[in-house]
Amino acid sequence: MTQARSAYIGARIYDGAALRDDHALLVLSDGTTRITAPQNLPSECPTHTLDGGTLLSGFVDLQVNGGGGVMFNDAPTVETLATIAAAHRGLGTVAILPTLITDTPAQTAAAIKAVIDAIDQHIPGIAGLHLEGPHLSVARKGAHDGTLIRPMQDSDLRGLLDAADHIPNLMVTVAPENVTNTQIKTMADAGIIVSLGHSDCDYDTAMAGFDAGARCATHLFNAMSQAQARAPGLVGAALNHPMAACGLIADGVHVHPAMIRAALAAKTGPSDIFLVTDAMATAGSDITSFQLNGREILRKDGRLTLADGTLAGADVTMPQAIRVLVDDVKEPLEKALARATTIPAGMLRNPPSRDRVDDLLWLSQDMTQTRWITEL
Repeated sequence: MTQARSAYIGARIYDGAALRDDHALLVLSDGTTRITAPQNLPSECPTHTLDGGTLLSGFVDLQVNGGGGVMFNDAPTVETLATIAAAHRGLGTVAILPTLITDTPAQTAAAIKAVIDAIDQHIPGIAGLHLEGPHLSVARKGAHDGTLIRPMQDSDLRGLLDAADHIPNLMVTVAPENVTNTQIKTMADAGIIVSLGHSDCDYDTAMAGFDAGARCATHLFNAMSQAQARAPGLVGAALNHPMAACGLIADGVHVHPAMIRAALAAKTGPSDIFLVTDAMATAGSDITSFQLNGREILRKDGRLTLADGTLAGADVTMPQAIRVLVDDVKEPLEKALARATTIPAGMLRNPPSRDRVDDLLWLSQDMTQTRWITEL
């Protein structure tokens, strides 16, 4: 019979749907957890009293380009993935999709191999792979290298389908301008999470892509056709299609809080908006610059930019993004927490476990600090 090992009281508990006040988190001898009333705790169970805050499952981030001072593009190896995952775990994230920004076919193949090897070696935190490009729109390339952007060929599709057989969660950002709806359907049927992004497509084209099987829009509002009165663009399609989820960078830089508030109110259907950090090498590091495809990215005042001012990823953590939603957008905490945990986890066909004590997090009352409960 599984015995109680320890218990935690004094903090709210987020169960994935709601905040539980005046409850205890019971840790069992097999490492699983259970929420219970404090009066139901076994009398012999050691109890830790926390000073407020919230207990919850670790964050899930589906767009992570780097961390710990390194970029995945620079060296797509198992060692790089381990460094990035460790940096994000230090920020409260339990599962990431390391993200390769538009690069050469050789780097893309190396990234796929590195993720397969990392998963085979059980590198903690690596849940799969996100390929952001190269099949994007040059008109909405953002910080991507336009010389590397190209249409999807049959050989590209075959490579992605093969990768999906070996990677539990494969996400691919594409622009409808450089892929066909048949290619989108083929990828979706193979279990690939197809996301529309870095696109200048019109509303009808985007809706057709979602109808074909695309399930997501990459960093909503950024690097995509905007919503206008007579031309809703990709933004309008992503907010209106019932099956389209949306990644969102809530750093107060990429999207104004007023626009975030409008998007949250407008999103319809069972799919929802979730947080991503779009993190770069700076995450979990004090570096002030780094290289992307041979170009210098500068870190200053909460922004990452190319020399010409183009935004290049984000300098935000999940707790900071949650705080923007709660303090600036005025969203209830339990919904903001869902956008960093259960909603992105629900995008994955192999989501991380929610009930293991090693992956449970304490978030301070002011949402500025995180610690794993095993470290409290």
